[in-house]
Amino acid sequence: MSRTNTSHIGLLRYAGLFTYLCVGMPLLTEWARARLSLLNQPNFALLLWTLFYLFFGLLYWAVTTDLGSRRYLTLRLVGLLMMSGAAIAIGWYSHSGLSAMLITVMAMVLPWLVPFWPSVLWLVLSNLALAPIFATFPEFNYSMMLALMQTSIYIGFAAIAFVASLVASQQAEQREIQRRLNSELRATRALLAESTRIAERMRIARELHDLIGHHLTALSLNLEVASHLTNEAAAVHVHKAQATARHLLSDVREAVSELRQDDAIDLTQALQSLIEGVPSLKVHVDMPPRFSVEDPRRAQVLLRCAQEIITNTARHAGARQLWLTFAYADANRIGLHARDDGRGAAQFKPGNGLSGMRERLSEFGGTVTIESGASQGFALTVRLPLGEEMALAHAPSRLEPPALSVS
Repeated sequence: MSRTNTSHIGLLRYAGLFTYLCVGMPLLTEWARARLSLLNQPNFALLLWTLFYLFFGLLYWAVTTDLGSRRYLTLRLVGLLMMSGAAIAIGWYSHSGLSAMLITVMAMVLPWLVPFWPSVLWLVLSNLALAPIFATFPEFNYSMMLALMQTSIYIGFAAIAFVASLVASQQAEQREIQRRLNSELRATRALLAESTRIAERMRIARELHDLIGHHLTALSLNLEVASHLTNEAAAVHVHKAQATARHLLSDVREAVSELRQDDAIDLTQALQSLIEGVPSLKVHVDMPPRFSVEDPRRAQVLLRCAQEIITNTARHAGARQLWLTFAYADANRIGLHARDDGRGAAQFKPGNGLSGMRERLSEFGGTVTIESGASQGFALTVRLPLGEEMALAHAPSRLEPPALSVS
């Protein structure tokens, strides 16, 4: 997660904690005992008030830990439900409206964990649940109408906190979308730079072959003719010139061959661009020492598969670590194995992203295999035929074990 997102979420979290501590201040004053004197068992009520207050604080700290992550979402929702119950209980045992302030603290957390309309419903129902409690207060003349009016005021306070947190969560989501777009742009730019480099090398190779090679061949032929038309003393120098021309022609052909052989796209920089700044996720990449793909279309497919895996892991897996391992099964086939430490799923249904990955791979005869289990993380294996000649100059190095780690 970026430093900006972390600072915003941290400020919201500590603001809620500060409000929670302020709500607990009456417990340290005589106001609490004076208020509870209206009840039949003031000491017992004070004890329960204190216990529910501490319970709410522990739940708040647990629920808001790593708030921008989707990790342990079900447990967080259960925690929110228990916080609602604790806040209502505090209202009952404190015989006050302090519980509404705690619900305002909850309003700050809701946008990060619950969709918009369920959050609004949750917020309204939590506050309305306080109305029957307020109706027991003598200052409201035991009137439900006055209790509802008081509740509406508290709903307004909670709405301010809810909207402010909602805007912060939407901005964080937009920043993440922008980060993904930027990483995709940087990766595409890296591929374009590699393609441009290869195109320039091919242009130079053609120029060397077509121009210099042609002229050296013509020079050799002319020297061969000259060797038969000159006297013996001049012939020595002509033969030397012929040998030099042949050496030059051989060097040019060797240079052209080397330029044409090294025409693979290096994917190292493009992958580095994809993994930079992924929120709440540490990405580890292992790849061969010379990680390159001849076909630009296949290189693009491989990058898109890696990007889809990273995005899905960050958004849905609830994982902290992701391992991507690229390896050549042979000189003409590459594999990508991905696994994370997320929650996994007992029954997994592929979404649009994975379906699109399968479609891209199928165009080139590639496959994707998915493994997932509850509490066992998520694993995925991609196989992509490269459609290249076996006798490429750089093919032997592909069979070496991964040596470069990017994390």
